[in-house]
Amino acid sequence: MKNTADMGMRRFGRVNWLGLYTLTRRETMRFVAVWTQTLLAPLATAGLFLAVFTLAIGADRGDVMGVPFLHFLAPGILMMTVIQNAFANTSSSIVISKVQGNIVDTLMPPLSPLELVLGYVAGGVIRGLLVSVAIALALVLLLGIEIAHPLWALLFVIVGGTLMGALGVFAGIYANKFDQMAAITNFLVTPLAFLSGTFYSIERLPPLMQALSHANPIFYLIDGVRYGVIGRSDSSPVLGLVICVATSAAVIALCWWMFRRGYRLKA
Repeated sequence: MKNTADMGMRRFGRVNWLGLYTLTRRETMRFVAVWTQTLLAPLATAGLFLAVFTLAIGADRGDVMGVPFLHFLAPGILMMTVIQNAFANTSSSIVISKVQGNIVDTLMPPLSPLELVLGYVAGGVIRGLLVSVAIALALVLLLGIEIAHPLWALLFVIVGGTLMGALGVFAGIYANKFDQMAAITNFLVTPLAFLSGTFYSIERLPPLMQALSHANPIFYLIDGVRYGVIGRSDSSPVLGLVICVATSAAVIALCWWMFRRGYRLKA
């Protein structure tokens, strides 16, 4: 008879590291194979945002938080790009698999629900990291911005990619069609990103709008990266990190439950 410890073990161990690595690699190769769409296009979009604001406002806009407006704006655009790409990577992968009917190929291997969630999320984090590094290099080389706290910036990028990757997993499982996925993106993710202090300091908002902004976890991602890049922020980066980590854990737990129950995944 097997002892209690052995009964909790799978034949490849408590964690299927090979399976987790394989799923992460698959999710990474998905966007690397079409890098002009998944990596180059976001860089072009971020550059267009900066160019439009520079041309539209120019020198007429005074300093914000003691730094030039363009320097204030750049970290927000960097984080917004990470958010959009991490979310798109996980959500599109699951929705495409469901629509094409091959989601079973992911569910059948000996991967636990948590390993499935982490594998998908890891792919989103890697895509977000690659995009953020490219944009950060452009900010340093073209705008002359010195990264004030690089470790803080990196930490918030990783946490942001984790949170939005997990939200993408949730949205991908919930949506059964591309138009449902588009609705989630257009009416939830995009408004939360644009109304999170990306283009302005929330100190300029009325009290009610400030309170609503503090209830938006993406605000803390934007604010945390801004602190990491220019050393200025609207709130404590420690508080923001705690809120974002807790929110990420809650969303990952929800995704784990959805995979465990087969919610909208099994016919």
